[in-house]
Amino acid sequence: MILKSLFVFFALAFSATASLAEDLKLAVTTSFANSGLAEILLPAIAEDTGINVQLLIVGTGQALALGQAGDVDAVLVHARAAEEAFIAAGHATHRREIMYNDFVLIGPAPDPAGVASAPAAAAALELIALARAPFVSRGDESGTHLAEKALWAAAGIEPQGDWYRSVGQGMGAALNTASGMDAYILSDRASWLNFGNKGNLALLFSGDPAMFNQYAYLPVNPANHPHVRADLAATLEDWLTGDHARALIDGYLLSGEQLFHFNATPD
Repeated sequence: MILKSLFVFFALAFSATASLAEDLKLAVTTSFANSGLAEILLPAIAEDTGINVQLLIVGTGQALALGQAGDVDAVLVHARAAEEAFIAAGHATHRREIMYNDFVLIGPAPDPAGVASAPAAAAALELIALARAPFVSRGDESGTHLAEKALWAAAGIEPQGDWYRSVGQGMGAALNTASGMDAYILSDRASWLNFGNKGNLALLFSGDPAMFNQYAYLPVNPANHPHVRADLAATLEDWLTGDHARALIDGYLLSGEQLFHFNATPD
């Protein structure tokens, strides 16, 4: 009888705690989701704040569109020019930097285009185009795709032809396509490290400052959409820029390698 009473007590306590949890919709990029970091952060957010973060996993362009429509309470993306335009149009109240990693060029280990010896990322893409080596583009207006397009523009090349394949998919699916084709691809480092189907692919080029990859948090403007949970978005922002988030983000390792670097600025 005592055990039964204790069971009922804990069941009721758990039910009451769960009922206190509040839902927040956050649009995030596929690269963030593919990194595995969400599985580390979301339980800690729920425990510390009582917020149940519901992720909508899309490319940066779609994430911002969801924010513009008021379908989410905040977005976490990585395309600064698009983010600043989003704020200028009044769709978000502000932009807060949270963490960064970098983009890397992946390709077949024998490296037929010779990108590993390139002096810069744009030069590496130029070598791929000259060799007409297979290249997979996400082609989805994501932050990664926008970064890729900027690098092609810096190289003075408009990629086209049967060697250039635009798949219109997320990071994981695009990496799978590149693995199957033995093709080159631009990836964020975290998604690459967490990718399980590497096949004959290898990380061939990194380190160019042009491949810096900043993630930022943008709360949706409640003046446009009064129903959004601006209060929860503010609480989540405080958590994402706090010490617990710093420890989890900087401490997230895969095979001993750090995937993200916390760099949230003071409010």
